[in-house]
Amino acid sequence: MKDLFFYLKKMDWILIISALLLTGIGLTSLYGMGSNQDNLSLFKKQILFLAISLFLMFVVSIIDWSFLKENSYIILLAYLLCCLLLGGLFLFAGIIRGVKSWYKIGLFSLDPVEFTKIVLLFLLAKYFSSRHVEMYKISHIIVSGIYVFIPSLLIFFQPDLGSVLVLLSLWLGILIISGIQLKHFLILVLIGLLVFLFAWFNLLKPYQKARIMDFLFPQFSNSLDIGWNQRQSKIAVGSGGLFGKGIGKGSQTQYGYLPETETDFIFASLAEETGLVGVLIILLLFGVLIWRVVKIAIKSRFNFYRFFTIGYATLLLSQLFIHIGMNIGFLPIIGISLPFVSYGGSGLVTFFTGLGILQSIKRNYN
Repeated sequence: MKDLFFYLKKMDWILIISALLLTGIGLTSLYGMGSNQDNLSLFKKQILFLAISLFLMFVVSIIDWSFLKENSYIILLAYLLCCLLLGGLFLFAGIIRGVKSWYKIGLFSLDPVEFTKIVLLFLLAKYFSSRHVEMYKISHIIVSGIYVFIPSLLIFFQPDLGSVLVLLSLWLGILIISGIQLKHFLILVLIGLLVFLFAWFNLLKPYQKARIMDFLFPQFSNSLDIGWNQRQSKIAVGSGGLFGKGIGKGSQTQYGYLPETETDFIFASLAEETGLVGVLIILLLFGVLIWRVVKIAIKSRFNFYRFFTIGYATLLLSQLFIHIGMNIGFLPIIGISLPFVSYGGSGLVTFFTGLGILQSIKRNYN
């Protein structure tokens, strides 16, 4: 009993409660959508996903992850497994909403991209923690970039450009924290521009180019075609006012004008139905969540755990920025979920598992 009390006392409850409140907001939105259609299946599934996520969070929080700090082979094996799962999507996954991103298992779907994020966090944390004093060597940037490039390439051809940007943001975030030189960073920016130009002329699909062009030059776009989704999203956000129209009462959300309201456009849906007040509460909760994660990183006694924690914060920030950016017209539509809020079991399990690992780091190495 004494050990259990000590364990619970060392948990960062502010971090956990912030994540739970965000998930609760997402569940409220799902309930509003489902109740109007007499179909609460997504709401019920998300509750099941939350229960599984919380169980896994507490399980992984008990584990001392120092065995990964000392053993690269386990991390590399997990990394290879993720690459195989991502490659297997092209052979075994069906096309859902135009992409091959999920393994269909009965009534549920498994997205290996989400679990790849956690594995990459461990891989990059292990790589840079033993080499951060040698960051003047560009070879370390190249090798770490290859680790990120392989799964990113597989994800790009699904196609899932949003997740690719998240993985690249994760890599750049850890590079910056590890002490990359300015000249090397500028070289990466130049290479990134060249890769984008190559992808534009050789790899991007017509609809992806159209979305980017619609974002850059909306005055020349056909609002009934490629720019429809983003225009409806901006209308939903703008029409919410101060207090919103009420859960389940948003016209854009409930009447089908706004697509993917449970995933890619859940922020716009919540903005319409809860207004500016609801949006500020969501941003406040994310602010608290990220602040607590960064606090754990600052207090970590070893670079391995510090890099993992900063990488987790980067995942949150990048997905938050991209999701909200495309919902308000600041970024083109590329498709990405809002952590803890959007519907989806794989994403929810991944982020809560990450929280569990952070709790272990806080208890053992803060």
